[in-house]
Amino acid sequence: MSLRYRPGTQSGPPGRVPPEDEPYNIIPVHNLLADHPSLRFPEVRAAAAALRAVGDLRKPPYAQWQPSMDLLDWLALSFGFQHDNVRNQREHLVLHLANAQMRLTPPPENIDTLDASVLRRFRRKLLKNYTSWCSYLGKKSNIWISDSSRSSSDHRRELLYVGLYLLIWGESANLRFMPECICYIFHHMAMELNKILEEYIDENTGQPVMPSLSGENAFLNCVVKPIYETVRAEVESSKNGTAPHTAWRNYDDLNEYFWSKRCFQKLKWPIDVGSNFFVTSNKSKHIGKTGFVEQRSFWNLYRSFDRLWVMLFLFLQAAIIVAWEERDYPWQALSIRNCRVKILTLFITWSAMRFLQALLDAGMQYSRVSRETLGLGIRMVLKVVVSAAWIVIFAVCYARIWQNNHGRRWTAEADRRVRLFLQIAFVYVLPELLALTLFVIPWIRNFIEQRNWKIFDLLFWWFQSKSFVGRGLREGLLDNVKYTLFWVLVLATKFAFSYFLQIKPMVRPSKLMPNISVEYEWHEFFGGSNRFAVGLLWLPVVFIYLMDIQIWYSIYSSFVGAGVGLLQHLGEIRNIQQLKLRFQFFASAIQFNLMPEEQLLNARGTFRSKFNDAIHRLKLRYGLGRPFKKLESNQVEAHKFALIWNEIITIFREEDIISDHEVELLELPPNSWNVRVVRWPCFLLCNELLLALSQAKELVDAPDKWLWYKICKNEYRRCAVIEAYDSIKHMMLAILSVQSEEHSILTYLFQEIDHSVEIEKFTKTFRMTALPQLHMKLIKLVDILTKPKKDVTQVVNTLQALYEIAVRDFFKDKRNIEQLREDGLAPRDPAAMAGLLFENAIKLPDSSDDKFYRQVRRLHTILTSRDSMQNIPVNLEARRRIAFFSNSLFMNMPHAPQVEKMMAFSVLTPYYNEEVLYNREQLRTENEDGISILYYLQTIYDDEWKNFMERMRREGMVKDDEIWTTKMRDLRYWASYRGQTLSRTVRGMMYYYRALKMLAFLDSASEMDIREGARELGSMRRDGGLDSFNSRGSPSRSLSRASSSLGLLFKGHEQGTCLMKYTYVVACQIYGAQKAKKDPHAEEILYLMKQHEALRVAYVDEVSTGRDEKEYFSVLVKYDQQLEKEVEIYRVKLPGPLKLGEGKPENQNHALIFTRGDAVQTIDMNQDNYFEEALKMRNLLEEYKYNYGIRKPTILGVREHIFTGSVSSLAWFMSAQETSFVTLGQRVLANPLKIRMHYGHPDVFDRFWFLTRGGSVKLPE
Repeated sequence: MSLRYRPGTQSGPPGRVPPEDEPYNIIPVHNLLADHPSLRFPEVRAAAAALRAVGDLRKPPYAQWQPSMDLLDWLALSFGFQHDNVRNQREHLVLHLANAQMRLTPPPENIDTLDASVLRRFRRKLLKNYTSWCSYLGKKSNIWISDSSRSSSDHRRELLYVGLYLLIWGESANLRFMPECICYIFHHMAMELNKILEEYIDENTGQPVMPSLSGENAFLNCVVKPIYETVRAEVESSKNGTAPHTAWRNYDDLNEYFWSKRCFQKLKWPIDVGSNFFVTSNKSKHIGKTGFVEQRSFWNLYRSFDRLWVMLFLFLQAAIIVAWEERDYPWQALSIRNCRVKILTLFITWSAMRFLQALLDAGMQYSRVSRETLGLGIRMVLKVVVSAAWIVIFAVCYARIWQNNHGRRWTAEADRRVRLFLQIAFVYVLPELLALTLFVIPWIRNFIEQRNWKIFDLLFWWFQSKSFVGRGLREGLLDNVKYTLFWVLVLATKFAFSYFLQIKPMVRPSKLMPNISVEYEWHEFFGGSNRFAVGLLWLPVVFIYLMDIQIWYSIYSSFVGAGVGLLQHLGEIRNIQQLKLRFQFFASAIQFNLMPEEQLLNARGTFRSKFNDAIHRLKLRYGLGRPFKKLESNQVEAHKFALIWNEIITIFREEDIISDHEVELLELPPNSWNVRVVRWPCFLLCNELLLALSQAKELVDAPDKWLWYKICKNEYRRCAVIEAYDSIKHMMLAILSVQSEEHSILTYLFQEIDHSVEIEKFTKTFRMTALPQLHMKLIKLVDILTKPKKDVTQVVNTLQALYEIAVRDFFKDKRNIEQLREDGLAPRDPAAMAGLLFENAIKLPDSSDDKFYRQVRRLHTILTSRDSMQNIPVNLEARRRIAFFSNSLFMNMPHAPQVEKMMAFSVLTPYYNEEVLYNREQLRTENEDGISILYYLQTIYDDEWKNFMERMRREGMVKDDEIWTTKMRDLRYWASYRGQTLSRTVRGMMYYYRALKMLAFLDSASEMDIREGARELGSMRRDGGLDSFNSRGSPSRSLSRASSSLGLLFKGHEQGTCLMKYTYVVACQIYGAQKAKKDPHAEEILYLMKQHEALRVAYVDEVSTGRDEKEYFSVLVKYDQQLEKEVEIYRVKLPGPLKLGEGKPENQNHALIFTRGDAVQTIDMNQDNYFEEALKMRNLLEEYKYNYGIRKPTILGVREHIFTGSVSSLAWFMSAQETSFVTLGQRVLANPLKIRMHYGHPDVFDRFWFLTRGGSVKLPE
C-alpha cells in the first residue's frame, strides 16, 4: 500500500455536519468522516479543508450562515446560485485539485495542505480565455492577484475566483455554448467579489458594497434566463433552420456580440433587459450578425475557395500561353520575348478574379454592416473600387506595351513600358509577399496576432476583420517547412502532368481545327469557323484539370501516410505468424510501455533519458540484448505479463469471440509442475516439439552442445522441449503411488537423464533413434488420461511399454537385470518381475482435480500438435484485436505514470431513445423476409454463437431450449453486444474502470502479491472462473474477494483511486419521461447502473408547475449499492427547455457539468471499446504534457474501427473506406500538415480548455 494512502485520523468540519446519508456522486465531500476509500487520500482532505477556510469573510447579510459552510456556499449565498450547483462544483473542484496535487513531482512537503502551485496553475488555465478576452477588448482583468504574491489571503481569493467561474459555468445551461458571454458575466461578478473582499463602501448608501444579485435562484433568473430567452426567440425565428441565415442569430452570432466593447456600453451590469441585444421582433432595433454571414448561393463554391481558383486559372492561362509556342520544354518557350510579355496578362486575370471576389464579399456580407460596423462597409466598397482600378491599370499598361510594337524587334520605349508594368505588378503582389514572409517566419505573425496593439489592427484592417478567435495559431518553422514541401510536391506533380499530358497535346489540334472545312448539320454558333468544336474539345480537359488536384493529393497522402505509419511502426504485426515472432518480447514491451517506471526526480524529459528510451525501444523492437531474448518463469515481469495477458484472454472468452479450447491454447498458465521455463501459450509451442525430435533424429551422433544449440535457436522450441520433459516427469510420478517401487524406479530414471544432460553426455548415453518410440507411447498415455473414463489397465500397459523402451532401447550401453537393479532401474524383488511392473502402483488423481487434468491437456497439445495453428484464434475479430494490441506495444508512446499520478478523465455518451437491450419479442419476431434478429446474428456470428452455447452449457444449461427461459438475460446480452445498443457501449466504456483497477493493483502490489496473485488467479480460472456471467446473467465480470485472489484489484485502495480517476456519464435526455411511462428502456438503463458502480446517468426532468407551465432540471442519478435503489445526486434548474438547436450536442452539453477530470472522451451511443486498448489510456493522456511543434495538444485523435464491416459486402466497403480515411487521411492532416481538427466522437478533449471555449460540441445553430 502506498504511504500516501493512509487511513489516519481526521477531524470533521466545524459545527453541524450534514446528514451522513446524503447522496453523493463520487466522494462524500460533505462528510469527511465517512468510510469511503477516496477520503483516505490526504490530497482530498487538503482540498476540502482549503474550501472550508472561510476565515474573516463578511457573511452574506440576507441568509443564515452555518459553521459547516465553505467558500462555495459563501458565493452561492452572495450571488444567488443554486444549492445543487454548489454541491456539484464542490465535488468537481475538490476532485480536480486533489488529482492535480497527487501528480506533483516531487510531492509537496506537507501533503495535508493544498499546495499553492496546484491552485495557481489551475486558476491560470481555467481563466486563460477570460484574461485573453480582457486583453483583446482592452479591459483590465478583474483577477486581482499578483503572480509574485504567496499570502494566504491570495490563496483564498484564488479559490473564490475559480469557484465563481465554475458556479457560473455550471448554471449557464445553453449559455455554455457562448464562452465570451460567460467571460462578460464573470468579469462583472468578479468585480463585485473584489469590492466585497476589499470592503468597498457604496457611495449611495454609505454601507458596504452588496452584490447586485442575491436571493434564491437569482443568478438563473436575472442573468441566465434573459439571454436564454433571446437565444430561444432567435431559434424560433429560424423556422427550424429553413429561414435565411441572415434573418436570425445563432449561438456564434450572439457570442460574437461580446467581442466588442459595445457589450459594456449596451448591456451594462446588472444586465439591462431593455438593451437592443434582447430585441428579436423589431428589425429596426434588432442587432444583426456581427461576424460571418452565410448566404445560400452557388457562388460560395468560388468565394470559399478563391485562392484555389486563382491558382488553377492563372496556371491554366500561363500553360496555354507557353504551350502555344510549341516548344519541347516550357523554358524554351519562355526564352521568346513575346511569350514572356504575354505571360503578363496573368495580372489582368488575377485582378479580375479579385474584383469578382470583392463583389461576392460585398454581396454576401452586406447584412453585417450597421452603425457599429460602418468601417466594414467602407472596406467592402473600397475593395470593389480598388480591384476595379487594378483591372483598368493592368489592361491599359499592357495595351501600351504592344502599341506601335507589332514587329519582331522591341523598341526601347516598349522595354520601358514592360519595366513599368513589372513595377506596378510588384506593388500589386507586395501584400502577397508580405503574407509569404509571415508564413515563412510564423512566430512574427503569431506575435502580431497575439498583441492587441492598435497599430497592428490598423495595418491589417484592409485584409481581414478583427476576430477574437483564430489568432496566433501558426505552427513552428519546421512544421511550416514540412507543410510547404508536401504541397510543393503535390502541386509540382499536378502542374507538370497537366502541362505535358493535358494542355500541350491540345495545342496542335486547336491550331489545325479552325482551318479545316467542315459542313455542320446542326446550328453553327460561330459561322465559318470550328471554334465551337475546339471549345468542346477543350471542355473535358479543363474539367479534369480543375479536379485532378484531389487525385494527386490522395496519391501523395497515401504515400506520406504510409511512410509516417512505417516510421511509427504501425502495422508491423498483421497476422499470427508475425505475432509469434514478437510474442517473446511482449512481457518486456508491456513492462516498458504500460507499467510505470521508477524515475529519479527531474530525470524524465532530459536528453539522456530520451536517448536511453530510444536505445531501449530499439532493443525491444528487434530483440537486441540479453534482457529481451529469454524471459525466465520466476521473474516478476513474467508474472505481471501473465496477469495482463490472461485477463485479456478471459475477456475474449466473456465476449464469446474465443472458445474454451482456444482459451487453453492462448492463455499463459502459471508456473506449476516445477516447469523451469516460461510456459508460453500453446499456440506458440505447436509443432515445436516435433521439430526438435526431427532435429535430434537427424543429428544422431552430434554432441550435446551442438544439438542444444540448434534447438535453442528458436526460443519457443527450447521452452517446448524443457516444458514437455518437466511435465512428463511430474505427470508420470504423480500417477504412481509414492510408496511404490515403481515410483522409485522412475525417479532414478529421470535422475540419470538429468545427470547426463547436466554433464553434457545425453547423446552419448541415450539413443536419439528411440525418442520417436517414446514420443508415440507418451501420446498414448496422455490420450488415456484425457478421456472422461480412464482405463487403468491401458495405463499400466502403456507405462510398461514405456519402461521396456527406456531400459532396452533408449540406453546405448546394454544393461542386464542385475545392473538395472544396482542402478535402481528394476525391482529389487525378482518375484515382482513375474507380473506387470506397474499393475499395483497406479494411483490416478481424482477426476475433479481440474488443475492436474488441465495440465495434462496442455501437455497433450504440445506432444501432438503438428500444424502451426495459424488459425488460432478462429474468430477474425479476436485475431484483429490481438494483432492491433501487440503491434501498439512496440510503437513510440509516452511512459505510463502510476494510476494515482495519471490524469483523471471522463467519458460522455449522448443517448436519446435508442435500443438499450434487445428483448425476447425483438429477437424472435421475423421481418417480411422471415428472418429474425437472432437468426440473423446467429448467421453472421456463427462461431460466436457456438462459443456462447458452449459457455451456457458449462454454466449449467442442459437443454438448448433453456436459452429462452433460465438463460434469457444472457441471450439478450449476447445479441445486444452484437448490435448498436447502449448496453454494448456501456460495457466497452466500463473496460476503462476494469483496466484501471488491474493497473492500480500492479502499481502497488509487492513481488509476492504478484506471484501469488498469478498463481491463485490461474487456479480460479481452472476451477471454472473463465466466464463473466453469473447465474443472474451479469453483463460485467466482478471479481470479488470471494471469487478472486486479486482482492485488492477490486475491493482495496485501488477502488478509491479508480473512482477518482474515471467517471462515465451517459446523457439519457428523456430518461425521466421513460421512468414516468414505465418504459422498458428505463428499467434496462437502471440495470446497467446497478451493474457498473462508476456509471452515472444524466437526464432532463420536466416538472409541471401550472396549467401550461413547466420547469426543467438537469438531473444526475446513480445506483446506490447499499440502499439497492436509484438515488438522485444533483438537480440543477434550467432556464427553459434544453433543446433549442440540435438535440444531440445540447443533450451532451447539459451533462458536461457532471463530468470530471482533466480530459473528456466523447463517445457515440453506437461505439464500443476494448479492455486491451483501455490499458493504454494513461499513456494516451500523457500526450497532453508534450509539445508537438510550438504548443501542446488539446485534442487527441483516437482511431475508429467499424465493427459492422462483416455484415455485408457494402458494409465491408464502407468500413474499408472509413479505415482508409481515418488512418491515412487523418494521419497526414496531423503530420506533416498539422491541420487536423476534431474528427469524431472517439477523440479525447482537454476538458478545461474546451470547457472555457464553448464545449467540445460548440453549436452552429
